[in-house]
Amino acid sequence: MTINGFSAVAGRSAPSGRIDWVDYAKGICIVMVVMMHSVLGVEAAAGQTGFMHGLVAFAKPFRMPDFFLISGLFLSVVIGRDWRTYFDRKVAHFAYFYVLWVTIQFGFKAPSFAAESSWAHVGMLYLESFIEPFGTLWFIYLLPVFFVVTRMTRRAPPLAVWLVAAALEMMHVATGWTVIDEFCARFVYFYSGYLFAAYVFALSDRARARPAVAIAGLALWLLINGGLVVSGFSEWPMISLALGLAGACAIVVIGTLLAQAHRLDWLRYCGGHSIVIYLAFFLPMAATRTALLRLGLIHDIGVISLIVTIAGVVGALAIWWIARGTWANFLFERPAAFWIVPNKARAELLAAE
Repeated sequence: MTINGFSAVAGRSAPSGRIDWVDYAKGICIVMVVMMHSVLGVEAAAGQTGFMHGLVAFAKPFRMPDFFLISGLFLSVVIGRDWRTYFDRKVAHFAYFYVLWVTIQFGFKAPSFAAESSWAHVGMLYLESFIEPFGTLWFIYLLPVFFVVTRMTRRAPPLAVWLVAAALEMMHVATGWTVIDEFCARFVYFYSGYLFAAYVFALSDRARARPAVAIAGLALWLLINGGLVVSGFSEWPMISLALGLAGACAIVVIGTLLAQAHRLDWLRYCGGHSIVIYLAFFLPMAATRTALLRLGLIHDIGVISLIVTIAGVVGALAIWWIARGTWANFLFERPAAFWIVPNKARAELLAAE
């Protein structure tokens, strides 16, 4: 495989053709996402913070930037496909899972919404979720937008597109509409993954070749990122962009070093199934949080947050394992009836991440 003319084979070790450090990096990202929702949810419900709050704050500058950068990393391989195939793989694919899982989430939350207002209002909220992304699913909603915008601007000068995207991020747009605000805040990272993929793979190769230097660089990054977060400067214009890109590069390096050392293989597994976790973690997360807070057996908010995070990740994977090969397989694999372009026999959801 080549990315913008750069060979991506060096980091590959899995028989499936997946690249080892990419899955590690995605695994770190998805765990951080589940952790953020778990910790903030527990703290909001309990009215106090725990020891994991600082970790969530530390990861804020780079948590989603890295996820989007990696999402754009392999786009150059497929962006030249005909529009019908491209739309099917990069738009219809995610649209199917958004519609399905927003309906599932609404099914669980509708009774509480109705108790606060009315069932008619619940219906309006459901319809609104197709304009204003619902809950944790905004990432799935926004990815197709990024894929289409990048395809439509393919003939434009890449540097000009990147500069516009960077300017939008530094403006810290806050209209109140998730699609607009998150597009402005995140597109630069997705486009950077697409535009600078060769440099990202080169960074990984350098970290693999000189691990001591890579570790020293990570130590410096830890100090700078942590210092700027604690000081409150991390969200300043330009600084937020720099921290997002630096943090994304740091996760690439960490993923590379873990892959080289063959450590924490569970992170690699989570990365290889990151979309599965992203879609389903809300249910075990919410159920575990509610149970622990009601039972009152554990009083440390940080410990509760940690347990809820683990339950969210493991629970999502358990739901996927139970659904595989059964009538419920449609939860994680798009049925043939919803394909625009016929699919070859494969695990479609995982391969399209």
